[in-house]
Amino acid sequence: MLKSLAKVNTFFIIIFLLSSNASYAQRGNDVDIEVYITNYKTIAIRKMREFKIPASITLAQGILESGIGNSVLARKANNHFGIKCHGNWKGKKYYQDDDHKHECFRKYNSPEESFRDHSLFLTKRHRYAWLFKLDITDYKAWAYGLKKSGYATNPKYPELLIRIIEENYLYYLDRDIEPMIVKQNHHPIPVNNSSYPSKKSYRFVEYGPNEREIYENNGLKFIYAKKGDTFSGIAKDFNIYTWQVYTYNDLKKSKKLKEGQIIYLEKKKNKAKQPFHIVKAGESMHYIAQLYGVKLKKLLKTNNMTSSMYPYMDQKIKLQ
Repeated sequence: MLKSLAKVNTFFIIIFLLSSNASYAQRGNDVDIEVYITNYKTIAIRKMREFKIPASITLAQGILESGIGNSVLARKANNHFGIKCHGNWKGKKYYQDDDHKHECFRKYNSPEESFRDHSLFLTKRHRYAWLFKLDITDYKAWAYGLKKSGYATNPKYPELLIRIIEENYLYYLDRDIEPMIVKQNHHPIPVNNSSYPSKKSYRFVEYGPNEREIYENNGLKFIYAKKGDTFSGIAKDFNIYTWQVYTYNDLKKSKKLKEGQIIYLEKKKNKAKQPFHIVKAGESMHYIAQLYGVKLKKLLKTNNMTSSMYPYMDQKIKLQ
């Protein structure tokens, strides 16, 4: 693999060079990352269907290895992954300094040939075989697996791939979802702009301390947060520990409670009574977990999502 990489772009990420030999300085007419994704996302998805390599991983590697398609090797040899000739290469060749002077790199007729050869490179080498047992949507496992299998010498290689994938929502490609549409219609940090259902939507159970109304959802007791409520105050009122209040509700202890927020007084369950939920605008995974009395970690796992991912409008979220 080509070890000298470009600086991806100023707002995006600081690239650590995979070797100290050289770096590529961007020019005014460089391709930007959104253009690169637009140009090659379909190819990455096609290769995913054919070779079972996550499209997010393929595209992130292309972005990283080719400096968003701006490296000399990508421009002159259509080589987006820095694959060297090796002894069995019978195709065109391009020579460039890397670890040593005048090294031989594979030259392709088109970028798509490079993407295909990258897929073949991974599928035909025994050291990568175990990766294909991983979930195709688990881009983090793939990123760390590539490093473990010796794909790159840079110790930060997995983190670089993951950052590219997450900042550009490339993990949606692994589900055949358009990441740029998601990017344009969502805040970069998952936030909940939705109000919880009114008290009329739930069964009233009883009055608790200080005449607090207690309701039931998914077989669990909960209250609505009032203005000025704190974890410690609720814990004191209901004779439980402070850590139980924020843990039961998948919240950090530094989080401030908002008026009207559902706060469970018991540990949430692994599933809801309903089979699924259709996401509405502004809803986060935490909001959905609270809405149905389901543990957030369990909800994420059930839907093959990570804590860094958030739902898109009209997505069908499995609750069981």
